[in-house]
Amino acid sequence: MRIIVFFDLPTLSYQDIKAYTKFRKFLIKDGFIMMQESVYIKLALNNTVASAQINRIKTNKPPDGLVQVLTITEKQFSKMEYVVGFKSTEVVDTDERLIVL
Repeated sequence: MRIIVFFDLPTLSYQDIKAYTKFRKFLIKDGFIMMQESVYIKLALNNTVASAQINRIKTNKPPDGLVQVLTITEKQFSKMEYVVGFKSTEVVDTDERLIVL
């Protein structure tokens, strides 16, 4: 299961930039990987873990802007098509089981 976070945050004032940086650092510290600019992904083992993670995002959300979260299965994620660009090697996108030792 994948949690995908999309965000579009204002960066007009110093406070906006500070909130943007704080939210981005929170995502990285919480284990999200940047898929592309303003799109971060993370693996979740099940719906319970995904719900807990979404609650953590809600707790650490910036005051302004747009933050969206999408949860999809590994099989759905593996069917992603690349229209332009190339596949990143940092992101595992197969539906095979992942075992981290």
